[in-house]
Amino acid sequence: MDQVPQQARQRIHSEEAKERLTPHSVSAPGNVALDLSQVAKVSSRIPGQVDKIMVQLGNRVKKGQPLAAVESMRLDELVQEYLVAKSKLDVASSNFERTKQLQAENIISQRRLLEDRGHHIEAQAVYQHVREKLLNMGLSEQELHQLEHGSHLEGHKYLLRAPLSGTVVAQNIVLGQGVAAGEQLFEIVDTSRVWVFANLPIEQAREFKEGDNGQVVPRGGAPIHAQLAYLSPVADETTRTIRVRFDVDNSQGHLKPNEFVEVRLIDQQQPVLSIPLSAVTMLDSVRGVFLKRDTGYDFVFIETGQESGGLVEVIHGVNPGEQVVTEGVFDLKNAIMKTSIQGE
Repeated sequence: MDQVPQQARQRIHSEEAKERLTPHSVSAPGNVALDLSQVAKVSSRIPGQVDKIMVQLGNRVKKGQPLAAVESMRLDELVQEYLVAKSKLDVASSNFERTKQLQAENIISQRRLLEDRGHHIEAQAVYQHVREKLLNMGLSEQELHQLEHGSHLEGHKYLLRAPLSGTVVAQNIVLGQGVAAGEQLFEIVDTSRVWVFANLPIEQAREFKEGDNGQVVPRGGAPIHAQLAYLSPVADETTRTIRVRFDVDNSQGHLKPNEFVEVRLIDQQQPVLSIPLSAVTMLDSVRGVFLKRDTGYDFVFIETGQESGGLVEVIHGVNPGEQVVTEGVFDLKNAIMKTSIQGE
């Protein structure tokens, strides 16, 4: 076709059809979940009565921050046991050191040395046992040091502390409430990092591996970079899909646990022959493109494949190196239609 007005020719531009590394995108619905390593359920390790509550639902807390104080007779008993054990250990250590010195001077027998050594080992074991109990209850090394040097816990109160930084999302206690050992009193979550789960058809899941980059798109929001952290080695027996998990930086707080999102994975395929999508048009219900020839322009039928990033894969109809019209396609269609009408 060469009957194109000169003014229209100025609007026509072409581009060479060539092989390109065309990204192939796979998308699926997903849902946001808490990163379980960022969740803490805080419980009392001893029975007692709630004496003070320092935080409330919705508060941001730092790791180690006191949450509540529990008054406990059991803690009182252990503190007393600890102080007695420390006193006995000090006496046993002093006796053992003195006995070693006297035995070295042959003033006392070897048997006495062995007896005092045994008393020292026994006292040390009792002390260490009670010490471990208090540490397991959450008391710090500093608090134990203070106990040993005359500073007592006020009212024998056990402090519950935040095991991680985050937000208090559950509070199950009130002042004066009796609590049992192991009873959950608070829940703290850190949503600065979240998980996003999705299910992919097996044939699509095979294209990806752990560590691949993807995107999470919240409804009405901008895409967020995500990394594929897990592909299930087992397909779901009902849906025959593969469950995948993305680790997502959520420091901006755009993702909310339990909300629905779209996930995208991009597979960098082998180079394929592709052309700009703007070159493709419909003429007489046939999908094709205009090719620039020495004598004018020809419309040819094409068979296309994947579309991505403004490009479309050409399976049949165009050869590498041919000039494909990308701008002015509408003018060429008008010229063909006018020629057809005049011919009638």
